[in-house]
Amino acid sequence: MTPSGVTVRLPRFDAAGRATGTEVRELNAPGPWHAPAAPITSRVAFAAAHVVPQVGAENVPGAPAVVDWDATLAYRHEIWRFGLGVADAMDTAQRGMGLDWAATQELVRRSSAEAASVGARIACGAGTDQLDPASVEPGEAGLAAVIDAYREQVRVVQDAGAQVIVMASRALAKVARSAEDYARVYDAVLAEADKPVVLHWLGTMFDPALAGYWGSDDVASATATFLDLIKAHQDRVDGVKVSLLDAQHEIGLRRALADLDGSPVRLYTGDDFNYPELIAGDEQGHSDALLGIFAAIYPAASTALQAFDAGEAGRGHAILASTEKLGRHIFAAPTYYYKTGVAFLSWLNGFQAGFQLVGGLQSGRSLAHLVELARLADGCGMLLDPALAARRLDALLVTNGVTA
Repeated sequence: MTPSGVTVRLPRFDAAGRATGTEVRELNAPGPWHAPAAPITSRVAFAAAHVVPQVGAENVPGAPAVVDWDATLAYRHEIWRFGLGVADAMDTAQRGMGLDWAATQELVRRSSAEAASVGARIACGAGTDQLDPASVEPGEAGLAAVIDAYREQVRVVQDAGAQVIVMASRALAKVARSAEDYARVYDAVLAEADKPVVLHWLGTMFDPALAGYWGSDDVASATATFLDLIKAHQDRVDGVKVSLLDAQHEIGLRRALADLDGSPVRLYTGDDFNYPELIAGDEQGHSDALLGIFAAIYPAASTALQAFDAGEAGRGHAILASTEKLGRHIFAAPTYYYKTGVAFLSWLNGFQAGFQLVGGLQSGRSLAHLVELARLADGCGMLLDPALAARRLDALLVTNGVTA
C-alpha cells in the first residue's frame, strides 16, 4: 500500500471498553482500483446496496423510513460505474429492519428506473414483509396470505422492470408446517414469474426468525427440499443466493446444481465470510456473487473480477482475499447488524452526509467495533478519501467522548 500522508489518532480499547492508549496511524492511499472499460463477463456479480436516510428526519426505531433518494441512488450509480449489478430492496437495505413496504416499493421503482437509464443490471427482492407475521397462523389461511403477499411484491418488481429475487419469508417460516407447505407456496410464487428469478436462502445468523426454513432445522434435509423445488421449476430459476456462511455446503450445492439436466442454475454466493475462495472457485466451477459486502468494497470487487476476466485468477483472488478480514469484521456476530458497517464505510468515504441508517440501526455496533473497522478498511485500501475519512473519524471520536 502507498502512504497517503494523512494521519489520524485512533484509540485502543481494553476488553471492558476503556480507552487504554492511542495509535497514531498514517492512512494508506486507496488501492489501485479502476472501473472496467467493458462489461465484466467471467462472473455475474451483484452488490446488495443499503439505503441512506435523510439526516434530519425521524428515522428512529419503529418510525416509517424517510430516505435520502439523491444519496441512495447516487451510491447505486457508483456501483454500476464499476461494472457490478445492484441487488436492491434486500436485507442490506434493511428489509424487515427499518425499511417499510411503502418505502421499499418506492426504492424498487426509483432504482429500476435509474438502472434502465444507464443500461445497468438490477434485481430486487420480493418478500412478504407487508404482512405482519403476528397476524398469520399455520394452516390454509396463513399459507394463502403468504402467497398473496408474495404475488403482490413480485408484481411490483416485475412492473418496475427488475429481475425478481424471491426472498425468504418470516411469515412463511411461521405458518409452514412441512416441506410440502414450502413447495406449495413457492410453486404459486414461481408461476407468477415472467422471467427467471433468483431464490434466496437466508440463514438464521442474518435473521433468527427464519429458523426451520424449507421445513427443517437439519441443513441436509432443507437442502434436499430446496433442490427438489429447483428441479421442479428449473426453467424459471436463474440462480440461487445462499447465505449460510458455510463454504463447504455451498460448494456441495454448487456441484449439485451443475449436475442438473436442463437450463443452468447459477450459485450466487451470499457468503460474506468466504467469498474470495468461492468466487475464485476450483477446477469444477465457481460461484457468482450477490453480496452485501460488495456494497462496501465494490471498487476492489470490480478490479478483482476484471482480473478474472483477463485470465489472472491469482491476482483476482488476491484482491478479494485482501478484503476478507474487513468482510469478516463487518459481518461478525450478531451478523444482522452488518448494515451498520456498510453505512459506516459509506459515510467515511463521503457517500452520505451522516452516519445513520433508517430505524436508528447505526447504534447496532460499538465504538470499538467501528474503530477496528476503520483500521481494517485502511489496511486494504478501502478508505477512498483519506483526508475526509480522518476528519470524520476525529468527529466520531469526539462525539463519543474519546479524545487523544
